[in-house]
Amino acid sequence: MSTAASKSEPITIKKYANRRLYNTAASSYVTLETLSGMVKEGVDFVVYDAKTGDDITRSVLAQIIFDEEAKGENLLPINFLRQLIRFYGDSLQGFLPAYLEMSLNSFTHNQDQVRSQMTRAFSPEKGLQAMQNLARQNMDWYQKTMSMFAPFSMMGGPGAPSIAPPPSAEKREASRSEIEELRAQVEAMAAALAAIATEKKGG
Repeated sequence: MSTAASKSEPITIKKYANRRLYNTAASSYVTLETLSGMVKEGVDFVVYDAKTGDDITRSVLAQIIFDEEAKGENLLPINFLRQLIRFYGDSLQGFLPAYLEMSLNSFTHNQDQVRSQMTRAFSPEKGLQAMQNLARQNMDWYQKTMSMFAPFSMMGGPGAPSIAPPPSAEKREASRSEIEELRAQVEAMAAALAAIATEKKGG
């Protein structure tokens, strides 16, 4: 797929009742593996249910992740998945998607620099420190965002986010604890990357 394709309008994929996926741009049937490759190449697409016309892109992308995990390509730590599940229905649910997207965008933006640092003469400690600094920056951004929305959620004034009433002190503490656990997961992944860099250097 060309880079130009990724900058044009998203390709429309239709999913039929028999679970077959049809690429309307290429006029051919594709598989989830094909769509996975398109994502990796930066080709944007949307998936619609051929019968109802509903946008099912999210569920299809989730299925791609599920299939990759089932193959043994484990990218999502178990504790991380548990934390995500706990946030469903939580008062912070509305804020978490933006935070996760921002965090991943930040990591993606810095991936070349991180990869270079991890594979050069950087020691594991320095590589880990770089990842931890990135995690801290993300957490700082999240905390600042929460402090901006807090007054509106307390007053319920115009423009207030559509979220649940202010949680109790115990629930706020539980939410903070869960966020800290998510942060710990990021730092754990950083440590794993540092270990891999050490093995490569030793080899």
